[in-house]
Amino acid sequence: MSDLTFNKVAGAVLATGLAIVGLREISSGVFAPHPVEKPGYAIEVAEEAGAGGAAAEAPIDWGTVLPTADIKAGEAVFAKCKSCHTIEAGGPNGTGPNLHGILGKKSGQHAGFAYSPAMIEHGTHGVWTFQETSEFLKAPQKHLPGTKMTFVGLKKAEDRINLLAYLNTQGSNLPFPAPNPAAAAPAAEGAAPATPAADAAAAPASAGAAPTAAATDAAPAAAN
Repeated sequence: MSDLTFNKVAGAVLATGLAIVGLREISSGVFAPHPVEKPGYAIEVAEEAGAGGAAAEAPIDWGTVLPTADIKAGEAVFAKCKSCHTIEAGGPNGTGPNLHGILGKKSGQHAGFAYSPAMIEHGTHGVWTFQETSEFLKAPQKHLPGTKMTFVGLKKAEDRINLLAYLNTQGSNLPFPAPNPAAAAPAAEGAAPATPAADAAAAPASAGAAPTAAATDAAPAAAN
């Protein structure tokens, strides 16, 4: 091979190598990953309405809403509870306790179920009234921190009202409180919510029956 031919071959090899190195450097500059300032995923979280947000839920006048509640709709709402609770008399405990006749009872009392300490403590303060159970079912973990019940809650008042009416037909049959439509008026007008008088005095559902403390707000099923 002549010197001229060798030089041509060597020059071609060198040019090729330089071209490869140059392309690699250029591509590194274009496609090189740039570390983010704060690793992670951007997840949008809806903030709870505070001051100036959505109006607080008006107090429920149990004496007015329960007599006209849709029991069949309440039974349909209870379908959400069936994965953890039974409702028939003598039914077994599941992930949660059997709920037959729960309204008017103290929480943490059903035989054979291992309640959380928080639920047992809750049972020392009163019974499952309409109002108390409604507040619990609205947001179990928020209303009773430490409960085993991980259900997110029933946010719609209508669902809770219908569910309570249904539960009351399942072994409780508690008298409804006296109607007090004026109780919800302050909240509806933008004033601070008032405690419904319906929770202070129960009116018997049947003539001649005396009001009971349990009937003042008898409410839904105990959690865990």
